[in-house]
Amino acid sequence: MAPTPRELKPAHSARDLFGAEQRRLRVAAGLSLDRLAEIVNYSKSHLHGVEIGERLPLPPLPEKLDATFGTGQLFVGLWEIAKRERTPKRFDHCLELEARATRVQVYASSLIPGLLQTEAYMRAQFAVGEPDLSSDDIEIEVAKRLSRQERLRGDNPPDLWAVVDESALRRTSGGPEIMRDQLAALLAFVDTAHTTIQVMPFSQSGYPITNGTVILLTLPDRSTAVYAESSAAGEIIEDRKAIARTIRHYDRMKACALSPGASARVIEAVLEVHERCEQPPPS
Repeated sequence: MAPTPRELKPAHSARDLFGAEQRRLRVAAGLSLDRLAEIVNYSKSHLHGVEIGERLPLPPLPEKLDATFGTGQLFVGLWEIAKRERTPKRFDHCLELEARATRVQVYASSLIPGLLQTEAYMRAQFAVGEPDLSSDDIEIEVAKRLSRQERLRGDNPPDLWAVVDESALRRTSGGPEIMRDQLAALLAFVDTAHTTIQVMPFSQSGYPITNGTVILLTLPDRSTAVYAESSAAGEIIEDRKAIARTIRHYDRMKACALSPGASARVIEAVLEVHERCEQPPPS
């Protein structure tokens, strides 16, 4: 079954308004996506992504659409607004793409990736990382993150490939018991039919991405969306050259990281440390 496109919200986003107007005018002109692609010399997949709000239109598409539909500066103006949109909803858009992705690749420099977190680990992270959240708000955020993991247990799960920095394994979040359970849960995903986990060891230096979180999402049309997040902000990367560069960097990281088997042994070793921490002192 084909994935259901997300609902556009033209009143709340210039990106969505751009896509809705492109579709409206294309249909009114009796043009198929294939025919519009020929006229503006852009790929059908890019135009489709723009129409469903998954792609920010790349210049000179706005000018070409205005010329095609005789709309003056309509699309140029919408693009000027859309490219400056930097709101907290950026990660919401990433989650919408993730829900349809056939493959998810992620690198996490300091935390276990959200799709692999236990409920207790999530709660500990929100309590520390979002100190302004009330306990009720934290439970809402935990529920949202848990709902993301349902696809991994479904009938048609995406392929998940995670590169986790060793520091994320050794940083005790929420206490030894929470970390022990988190590492045990992570160990179960190291090498399965749909999941691969590699540890980036402390001994490895010189790999391309060293900070924050990077998520690469392969969509049903085989295009790749990239989300990059630092401690200060996160954003969907739209530039095609930047996406290609990030894909190359991620491939190099996988080559630098430990194999799944060696990664499992590192996780087991850290797990043993937390188990020793839980042992009662001698009487």
